[in-house]
Amino acid sequence: MKILVINCGSSSLKYEIYQMPGQISLGKGLVERIGLSGGRICQEYGTRKYEMHLEIPNHRVAFEAMMLALLDPKAGILSSISQIAGIGHRVVHGGDQYSSSVVIDADVTAAIEVNCELAPLHNPANLTGIHEAEAIFKGIPQVAVFDTAFHQTLAPSAYLYGIPREFYEKYRIRRYGFHGTSHRYVAGIAVQMMKRSPENTNLITCHLGNGASITAIQAGRSVDTSMGFTPLEGLMMGTRSGDLDPSIIFYLEERGFDFHDLHNILNKKSGLLGLSGISSDLRDIEAAAEEGNQDAIEALDTYAYRIRRYIGAYVANLIKVDIIVFTGGIGQFGIKMRQRICSRLENLGIHINRDLNKQIGANAGIISQDYSPITILVIPTNEELQIALDTFELITDEPEREVSGT
Repeated sequence: MKILVINCGSSSLKYEIYQMPGQISLGKGLVERIGLSGGRICQEYGTRKYEMHLEIPNHRVAFEAMMLALLDPKAGILSSISQIAGIGHRVVHGGDQYSSSVVIDADVTAAIEVNCELAPLHNPANLTGIHEAEAIFKGIPQVAVFDTAFHQTLAPSAYLYGIPREFYEKYRIRRYGFHGTSHRYVAGIAVQMMKRSPENTNLITCHLGNGASITAIQAGRSVDTSMGFTPLEGLMMGTRSGDLDPSIIFYLEERGFDFHDLHNILNKKSGLLGLSGISSDLRDIEAAAEEGNQDAIEALDTYAYRIRRYIGAYVANLIKVDIIVFTGGIGQFGIKMRQRICSRLENLGIHINRDLNKQIGANAGIISQDYSPITILVIPTNEELQIALDTFELITDEPEREVSGT
């Protein structure tokens, strides 16, 4: 059974085909610059590569280009569209309506549309992807996998803000959290790697990339997460500010910055980029820091400090922590940053093994000392596989199988 996984953005379309239940990726592709000049589609299937440059004025043309690539006689992945048994869509925001993945019907698409006001940059594109897939792949069941769903188990004490309750009741302002599919995936792998049961395991999962978030997981359920009403809250990120005093916004408004200026600054010009003045790429900042650039050094120290602060808070709230997981682009590949983060957490029972940290590199494995009460793991995330697993489970009514090794 083949599952097509789709991640549809405003100007891009990512896709991957999985053979289930074997959890084998058969190939993947990317359609980029939708609605812009210089459109391109590239696809990889084993050693076979497919690439074509063409104008892609809209998502319908993008989906048609994807279908042609999938069926290409020389480099295609499928011999017939009928081989696709189900389609899984990444959808950013499910609001508080959905705490798990669901088969898409009219009610689901209506809910995604309602939640466009909460995720105006993502949900409209996700919804377009669903509509175009329905038109191209007629009659094939589709599943929505929400980034926010995993965090719907948060208690009111974790998701409510200290503002008048009417803002929650009237405007739905609360902590939603994001990266839920990634946190759920790596938590499952971590439990499997350590041969533990989710019911008696507490984890802190650190998804660190250009976007970054940390989640506290108790008995398989998200109980707190760093991103909030939007992905801007929480950790300092590649270009996002993360937590800051809200009065800073009012202060800057009084000095002539308008709403659009501030939105752009906090989302696209802050974080590692803003503090270092160099780049949002950790590798560039680490290289500058090694040459003595003080702004780069302070950016790295601030990034690690903010992460440690969240880990400490979650350790306190969970009382007992068994595993900490590093994932995402920085979490997986940032060997020096993992060391920097863990270097002051020994008093919490978090002891990194410097040699193991280097040896593991970007692979899955344990990087903590044998005597560390809390095990530290590196686990590459795979949100596409998690979407395929959810889709397979829902369209076959089979319980989700244990994820195969990373």
